[in-house]
Amino acid sequence: MSDKLEQVTEVSENSELVLGQEMDMKVTHTYNDSDIQVLDGLEAVRKRPGMYIASTSSKGLHHLVWEIVDNGIDEAMAGYASTVTVTVDKDNIISVEDDGRGMPTGINEKTGKSTIETIFTVLHAGGKFGGGAYKVSGGLHGVGASVVNALSSWLEVTVFHDGKEYFIRFENGGHPVGSLVEKGICPVDKHGSTVRFKADPTIFTETVVYEHEILRDRLRQLAFLNKGICLKFNDLREEDESKRHYVFKFDGGLKQYIEFLNRNRDVVNHEIIYSEGYENNIQVEVACQYNDGYNPNIYTFCNNINTGEGGTHEEGFRLALNRVINKYAREIGFLKEKDDNLTTDDCREGLTAVISVKHPDPQYEGQTKTKLGNSEVRKIVSDIFGTQLERYLMENPDEAKVILEKVALASQARMAAKKARELTRRKSALEVSPLPGKLADCSSKDASICEIYIVEGQSAGGSAKQGRDSHFQAILPLRGKILNVEKARQSRIYENAEIRSMITAFGCGVSDEIDLEKLRYHKIVIMTDADVDGAHIRTLLLTFFYRYLRPLLEQGYVYIAQPPLYKIQKGQTVRYAYTDSQLEDVKRELGDRLSIQRYKGLGEMNPEQLWETTMDPKNRTLIRVTVGDAEAADYNFTMLMGEEVEPRKNFIVENAHFAENLDF
Repeated sequence: MSDKLEQVTEVSENSELVLGQEMDMKVTHTYNDSDIQVLDGLEAVRKRPGMYIASTSSKGLHHLVWEIVDNGIDEAMAGYASTVTVTVDKDNIISVEDDGRGMPTGINEKTGKSTIETIFTVLHAGGKFGGGAYKVSGGLHGVGASVVNALSSWLEVTVFHDGKEYFIRFENGGHPVGSLVEKGICPVDKHGSTVRFKADPTIFTETVVYEHEILRDRLRQLAFLNKGICLKFNDLREEDESKRHYVFKFDGGLKQYIEFLNRNRDVVNHEIIYSEGYENNIQVEVACQYNDGYNPNIYTFCNNINTGEGGTHEEGFRLALNRVINKYAREIGFLKEKDDNLTTDDCREGLTAVISVKHPDPQYEGQTKTKLGNSEVRKIVSDIFGTQLERYLMENPDEAKVILEKVALASQARMAAKKARELTRRKSALEVSPLPGKLADCSSKDASICEIYIVEGQSAGGSAKQGRDSHFQAILPLRGKILNVEKARQSRIYENAEIRSMITAFGCGVSDEIDLEKLRYHKIVIMTDADVDGAHIRTLLLTFFYRYLRPLLEQGYVYIAQPPLYKIQKGQTVRYAYTDSQLEDVKRELGDRLSIQRYKGLGEMNPEQLWETTMDPKNRTLIRVTVGDAEAADYNFTMLMGEEVEPRKNFIVENAHFAENLDF
């Protein structure tokens, strides 16, 4: 799955605080004028790269590419470029080429240097402040190009315009190797800019290798969001010729994006609902379509930036959706006078939507640009989308009918789910807590140290209960495989005994009613057998968490326990191996005459072994589950756990060669 799994080996729990000892924090050095450091130019970026690109992990590495690509996209959005090409060579050198106007090559009057050198060496230098060169852009802070330069071992810029080719090179964190030079002549009709760079491995110590799928998928997304613009991707590292070259160009824009997102689903309305409008220099584009699923998938963007937390553009969309559908339902008599209005959640069930706005001065809530805050956008999106949605329903009565029928079924299911969900809600602190009977709770009430192990079956549950530290570790055994929530309505989900037990035990609510302040455990650990059935149960649980308890994944509260596969004994010496390679290492270390036990399930371990290998914070290894790409994660859950058999069959056939050590 595209969900990223981050391995966490816990060692911090081993630290001790020795009472009666004081730590000497006194600084003996004299504080004087020489202690004040002034970081010139790009030194500040290299000193604190996380301030500019969030992290120096793989995510930060790819961020360098997007900073340069965004400049090419901005040029295309301004109407001066048609193609942006990204190339990765075998040494993980990135080249980004556009056929726009080409960066200015004259002398910048403020810096006295060439404008290109200024762009790549001075923070907050760019053409996106005054609104003259660009109406809208993804980045408005003028730091992108200079930050990329600062964090690269070397960077080269080539510019073509007016029949001339210009070149400049930077090394060692953004220092120019000479001035901008006129390299030669070029065809008069050739124009644009090319930026080549090599990420600095002393900055990106985790990895300097770009992931093929991340680059490909983001470029495809940008092509969807900017109809008519051609985005090319060349990965020269790939031996498979079919994966070396891609061309993304979608004249249908968001309509084709919706088709792509719904490619593994049965759609309800075959004609995609599409609206587009322009008001107060703000461009709005919305496309949506209902499918036969139960989960809404709404993706929002501002100036091509994915606003994962939504914002005022999504609020405007929701307002219009609910207002127009209720109005239409009453006008045609689908809803009677005595009937309650359909809710926004009813109208969103099974809806795939993409909302994209282009704004000359976007304001985001927070530094991560994940939530749009411009208040004027709410009304503009609501008016534009509402007007065209109303027209769509009037002009397509057959499509409108099936949409209303789906929304009505969602309303009925919501009422049933509400009744079922009431059973999962915990009472107030003044009342007796209705915790599940099979839960072996911990004695501590401090959620920050409390853990709950979700265990497969009573046998493993019994060992876990006996082996745990009851002060901070709770055990919740599940009977068999839980319901596949991808194929079930909410009413059935909330009636499922195993799911209700989990929701009640966690205490934080579910779906849109989640309150993380009420979460009783800050580690929710899935502990299943290391076999095919255990993997299936894990997947079912992760599907439930992703669809109904997603904030727990996003905040890093969900883990997967790693029990050992083997017990190796020689005389009184006992070792455990968690992988086949570890087994081979132990065999080489201990030599001959070994007793090797392959654990088929957790129930084969006695309580002491389970504690020592899998539950003791001093020794255990946990895998933290986080959500990477939401679009890809949704696709994978739908494909692997949904109703459609063919996509799942194809996936299995294509990936069968990766499967090892299957238990039959």
